[in-house]
Amino acid sequence: MGAGAGSRRGQLFLRSLLFLLLPGTPAPRPAGGQLRYAVPEELEHGAFVANLGEDLGLDVSSLSARRFRIVSRAGARQHLEVNLENGILFVNERIDREEVCEAGGTCLLHLQLLIESPLELYRVEVEVLDINDHAPTFPWQEYVLEVAESAVLGARFPLESAQDPDVGTNSVHTYRLSPNGFFSLEVQTRSDASKFAELVLERTLDREQQRVHRLLLTALDGGVPERSGTAHILVTVLDANDNVPAFDQPSYGVSLPEDAPAGTMVIQLNATDPDEGPNGEIEYSFSGHAPPRVRELFHIEPRSGQVLLKGPLDYERASIHELYVQAKDRGPSAVAVHCRVLVHLLDVNDNAPEVTLTSVSTPVLEDAPPGTVIAVISVLDRDSGDNGRVSCEVGPDVPFELRSSFRNYYTLVTTQALDREVVPEYNVSITARDMGSPALVTRSTLTIPVSDVNDNAPRFLQPSYSVYVMENNAPGASICSVSALDPDCQQNAYLSYSIADGHIHGMPVGTYVSINSDSGHMYALRSLDYEQIRSFQIQVQAQDAGFPPLSANVTVHIFVLDQNDNAPVIVSPLPRNGSVATELVPRSAASPGH
Repeated sequence: MGAGAGSRRGQLFLRSLLFLLLPGTPAPRPAGGQLRYAVPEELEHGAFVANLGEDLGLDVSSLSARRFRIVSRAGARQHLEVNLENGILFVNERIDREEVCEAGGTCLLHLQLLIESPLELYRVEVEVLDINDHAPTFPWQEYVLEVAESAVLGARFPLESAQDPDVGTNSVHTYRLSPNGFFSLEVQTRSDASKFAELVLERTLDREQQRVHRLLLTALDGGVPERSGTAHILVTVLDANDNVPAFDQPSYGVSLPEDAPAGTMVIQLNATDPDEGPNGEIEYSFSGHAPPRVRELFHIEPRSGQVLLKGPLDYERASIHELYVQAKDRGPSAVAVHCRVLVHLLDVNDNAPEVTLTSVSTPVLEDAPPGTVIAVISVLDRDSGDNGRVSCEVGPDVPFELRSSFRNYYTLVTTQALDREVVPEYNVSITARDMGSPALVTRSTLTIPVSDVNDNAPRFLQPSYSVYVMENNAPGASICSVSALDPDCQQNAYLSYSIADGHIHGMPVGTYVSINSDSGHMYALRSLDYEQIRSFQIQVQAQDAGFPPLSANVTVHIFVLDQNDNAPVIVSPLPRNGSVATELVPRSAASPGH
């Protein structure tokens, strides 16, 4: 990079600081929920624009945690960015005003700022100020103008306009003509405030004395410092053609729908010349100062004077076009006459609404209260009038509604309590419809998953359990299994089983039975004896892993079954000599186990 380029960018940065720090410049304040700043174009990356954290009254230390950010459309260039450490809005990439805003007038960057927890939306406008970084230029460095020697004093000759992509005072401000004894210069203003110059004949021409006049035309802008461009004008003096064409009127107006196809006749112009032969045959063309855009969109039939549509029109880009047409006969020393045609475009409903989800807070908790903001939605229709007015609505039978915040901005909020166990996910249809005839409609679907909260306690599959265990069981043997269900999901549905504290015959229940906390399988920890304990009951609890946890209890009745594990004993009469008298008795002689 050359030293001159670096110096120029340094001047731009200093100019930006001076603008923002000038005494008497009011600090930007919210106006209807909106801030507005101004920044010159062409600033380097990192240049200061505004302190958003201070102006919005935000806690700078929480900007990162609350995901403070600029929301932009997909594919849009991010000219500005926010430093989350200090809340400073700065230049992210060089802004070329002439590239960002093709048309003149105020050039605004519209920013949507979003911060979460809670969800808040801010709108910021940043005006890109033009700097004088372009000099006026002419399409041709040399322009030939043919003027008949019979041209009357005061005759006017429109000259080729200079082009300057800057705007306001930095655009073409005036023209200057080199000193000469025959022509003066008058600067005219078009309806769009742009300038063009006309040569005015101040002294009678004499072809026999001087056939060519060489003039220097200078275009100057109004910037500081002033920039200029030049073009040479060769005025060729022609022999007289004593009649010039005349249009029916000096100015015409016509209306045309913006969707008119190429080849549509815009207007039929008519000029007359009382001369005969070639001197009375008229040819039509655009005047030299007709803007390039006009030449792209329109075509003039040279012989008939029909103005035809050549390219596609767009009301949203320009609602009016100004055409300058000249008529000139085919005789020697022909003099051109000029008229103006104003083409007013009629808007048609050719742009469907655009629906943009600028922020979506999903999934939504099922216990979210009514009025919880789910999404921020913006709609845009580039048409005008009724064609650009848009209504937005959501589909039926969903617990959501749209509430208007700013113009063309909506928030999608809940209208009632949600229940994930009934509807785990919603597909919300958002319909945007303009007021045109016929109306254009855009539909967008937003998928909203419902997040689970621990609002359901476990439920056992049976109200109680009865278990039969044969005595003399092996310690550690499985005796039964209990099971519970929880309609919640994930950790809220993860269950663990446990046995409530208690005592059986004076001993802790945990010495009799254990349970697998994951599966609910129960195990006997000791060998049971029917002759000592015939039944007992325990309380089993199922508890989920939610926060706070929910639980349910069930009673398990355990019955011990008898086995023939004891031989008969004679208790009377007592045996003599201390010996034990036994007698084998057939098994059928006594009841089992007794």
